[in-house]
Amino acid sequence: MNDKQYLFSIEHRRTTTIKIKRSIFTCTLEFVGSIEKAKTFISTISKENKAATHNCWAYIVGESGNTFHCSDAGEPSGTAGKPMLNVLQSYRMTNIAAVVTRHFGGVKLGVKGLIDAYSESVKNTIGLKKLEKLVQTTCIAVEVSYEFNDILLNQIKKYLNRMVDTKYSDKIVHHLEIECKNYDSVKKLLSEYQSQGKLKFRNGN
Repeated sequence: MNDKQYLFSIEHRRTTTIKIKRSIFTCTLEFVGSIEKAKTFISTISKENKAATHNCWAYIVGESGNTFHCSDAGEPSGTAGKPMLNVLQSYRMTNIAAVVTRHFGGVKLGVKGLIDAYSESVKNTIGLKKLEKLVQTTCIAVEVSYEFNDILLNQIKKYLNRMVDTKYSDKIVHHLEIECKNYDSVKKLLSEYQSQGKLKFRNGN
């Protein structure tokens, strides 16, 4: 499956620190499910580092990653927040917030130097571990005969995200988790078999 169809995030908080011309940049990334949670995280990190020179931030939320905001937090306009946001977007991330805390070391970096520093800080933190693919799923319950079970499983395996549960009695009942984008294809396939009397199915959520 082409990963360009998906968005990504992280499961647990990540932090890295780099030193550039005596300035120390610490990036903290956090999974956030809403604007409110993003703001709370940014506020918390900023308060924990209130002695720092700057606490610049960016966040992206929403199923399509279409809600986002950023701040230079006192750095020259466009040198911190936007570069951080650009990096998050380049990795196709959503439900993510980033704060880069800078302790000024006495040497000015200039506009390009700042853009590179804030970008590198976020990239390094993203690169600590593989990103988590965000997949929207739904569940379908299918009741099928023992005779037809192997044929069914072979037909739907390409759509299957995971098998949630299976119960055996006079019939087999599968609870199948599939990606939402595949739901129409699976429903069409199952409807054809249901009309032939080979199985019964329903939304399993």
